[in-house]
Amino acid sequence: MWSGEYWAKKGNVSLYVFRKRMDAPKVGQSALPVLFLVHGSSISSRPSFDLTVPGRGEYSVMNTFAQWGFDVWTMDHENYGRSGRTEGNSDIASGVEDLKAAVELAAKETGRQKLHMFGESSGALRAGAYAMTRPERIDRLVFGAFTYKGENSPTLTERAKQLDYFRTHNRRLRDRAMIRSISTRDKPGTSDPAVMEYLADQELQFGDQVPTGTYLDMTANLPVVDPAKVLAPVLLVRGEYDGIATVDDLAEFYKRLPNGDRQFVILPGTAHSVALGVNRQKFWHVMRAFLTMPASA
Repeated sequence: MWSGEYWAKKGNVSLYVFRKRMDAPKVGQSALPVLFLVHGSSISSRPSFDLTVPGRGEYSVMNTFAQWGFDVWTMDHENYGRSGRTEGNSDIASGVEDLKAAVELAAKETGRQKLHMFGESSGALRAGAYAMTRPERIDRLVFGAFTYKGENSPTLTERAKQLDYFRTHNRRLRDRAMIRSISTRDKPGTSDPAVMEYLADQELQFGDQVPTGTYLDMTANLPVVDPAKVLAPVLLVRGEYDGIATVDDLAEFYKRLPNGDRQFVILPGTAHSVALGVNRQKFWHVMRAFLTMPASA
């Protein structure tokens, strides 16, 4: 397995970009299909998508899809992980600008003018908002733990109690207890507690504060993705127990998508995180099937 680290620039902000594929890229080689992974509000890129947990089996989406023949990329958004720090709150609009910079880098390095993109939770909102502004760069689009309008969402109803704080502060506490809560707030047992502890170990090296911007957008500014402006084929993936969005909320979004090449899948035994749950293989399966869908006659 080959990996590479890169830096993209968004103005004066340095953005960390990471890539994995089976073999090192070579001049003149046919380009592999590119999959770009977009992280959420609380966990940076590599703990989200390239987690290797001793004794707990494969958790790395990057390893899995690299082994299936993809050239897999991810990035840390501004104020997350290894990327540069600013005074901003790293809202969805900021994340779109991050993606513009990183995707251009990926296109230059791979020679692929269009790529597949997967985003989870607020990462799905970033991916959708990016797809609205750069439709020419998107091949197929996968949303995990997405929310459209957020109506009747238990998670967002609870989160909205802190709306005044999100409006007046650009950072929030993201400690070990908060990381644990990602796997327990909807349905305990859908994630391995030992894996979440290991995830916290990896993520807390970057500190216990993260930006508030995506939380503000998700509690006060939805919808941020207009389905009518998402032109690419779309796979919506919802965990059976996910509290971030109801089935009705997602079904309304799904119905408004203009491309007939679309799917809406509910994964059994899964809660908010489709990538880090005990049934993550089901997510891998449906995403691989969607990304390798034969072209229409």
